[in-house]
Amino acid sequence: MRPDRSFFNRLAEAAKAETLPRFRSPLFVTNKERGGFDPVTEGDRAAEAAIRALIESEYPEHGILGEEHEDIGTDRDHVWVIDPIDGTRAFISGVPVWGTLIGFREKGRSVMGLMDQPFTGERYFADGECSWYSGPDGERQIRTRDCGGIENAILFTTSPHLFKGAELAKYQAVQDKVQLFRYGIDCYAYALLAAGHVDLVIETVLKPYDVGALIPLIEQAGGVITTWEGERPEGGGRIIAAGSATLHAQALQILKDS
Repeated sequence: MRPDRSFFNRLAEAAKAETLPRFRSPLFVTNKERGGFDPVTEGDRAAEAAIRALIESEYPEHGILGEEHEDIGTDRDHVWVIDPIDGTRAFISGVPVWGTLIGFREKGRSVMGLMDQPFTGERYFADGECSWYSGPDGERQIRTRDCGGIENAILFTTSPHLFKGAELAKYQAVQDKVQLFRYGIDCYAYALLAAGHVDLVIETVLKPYDVGALIPLIEQAGGVITTWEGERPEGGGRIIAAGSATLHAQALQILKDS
């Protein structure tokens, strides 16, 4: 049986209890990347531990794939995919566009997911069929929008500096075609796409836990999310998400032709 919405909310609340008190407060930050900067805080580790404890108590037969702790049973039919703080750079900078990502896979496919932003009080949830928003302005089902063509699109990426070699030229070829582009909001960009506020997200070097919760959120809101090769995105890597199949095809073709 799939978990229900109330259990996802319990997981989000457990993570929130660890992340929100630490946001905009003094933090001990560890760099995980030699020669670069890949930060992790005690909030990341504590939030993931809290999520794992509940899953292991309620669903001990399920696997867990997470960013900060050891993976468990990732070959099982049911696997949770966790990023306790997606956007740690935003978190340590005091910018409220980070989020807790909790995804759920069945036989390798992402079928449910939640993105929680505790500071703004927004929660985005894919229940297996539909995508939902709840926040300060109420609760409602959400849908992506059809902007009519790439010339009308709003595009997000976390940072153009993440694209390496030929990837940057491919990304810029798409950026040159859109109406508006913005940088820097990590998982929040995908939530805005699912809710019909933006149209395209294009990224690279993503891990499975960066997208596991966001795949069903996009798809069940009517959008399309794949790799740059048009394949399933559960493995991460180079990802493109769009509000409509037509826009996805347009942007994907530009990436391939550039």
